[in-house]
Amino acid sequence: MTERPDSFFIGWAPPPRRLRGFLIAVVLGLLALFALTSYLTAATQDDPGDGAFRFDWGRETVVGVLQAEPYPVLHVLESERFGQGQALMLSGFGKRGVQDRGDPLDGKVVEASGVALKRGALDMLQVRGGAEGLGPLEGREAPLPPVVSLGRWRITGEICDGKCYAGAMRPGQGLAHKACANLCLIGGVPPVFVATDDIEGQRFFLLADAEGGAVTEAILDQTATLVEIEGEVTRRGALFVFNIDPQTIRLAQ
Repeated sequence: MTERPDSFFIGWAPPPRRLRGFLIAVVLGLLALFALTSYLTAATQDDPGDGAFRFDWGRETVVGVLQAEPYPVLHVLESERFGQGQALMLSGFGKRGVQDRGDPLDGKVVEASGVALKRGALDMLQVRGGAEGLGPLEGREAPLPPVVSLGRWRITGEICDGKCYAGAMRPGQGLAHKACANLCLIGGVPPVFVATDDIEGQRFFLLADAEGGAVTEAILDQTATLVEIEGEVTRRGALFVFNIDPQTIRLAQ
């Protein structure tokens, strides 16, 4: 019977001693190549940001004055977590807003309860269902902060839904997120304009139309892309609003 050469490889047999070093080098090289490819792929992706649901804070209960237009926002009066005068955009569970619950409470002192989302200076409260999540405080009154005009601007940035960008999804922006963003906006989640540069020290702006009303239907085709928009920037307390003319929206150069 003829012995097989020591360098002859058969798949179902143990590898010959002369080939073991070569096979080990090939395996280690492939592992290193896969690791390097994974690292380079991850390094080219956009930073998803630090936005997140703050479940670690527990359930937040906040007292404030509710502003219903263009989208429900709570101007904080009392909170263990948020400072007096801070502005919290409001949303419901999932891809839903709370406009139907906010409209009857416009200008009233309310108590809101839910889970906070936070990304930098962008804050949102996902309120619980029913009166326990959002309801009036009888016998209490407080005025809404006055609206201050900061002039007309042309700003470059991206239209996002405020909930996902604040941390419900990561990264919550870009073309891959467009369909999700539009479903959130259609459901009533406040739209946010994320500027590429600070404007009056701010980068996040609640979007409204030129009259200060909801602008959702007019912006759905322009979400998740880098655009230029013209409009008036206003401030109400700590809330900055970009009152836009949708006809001025164009792709950024």
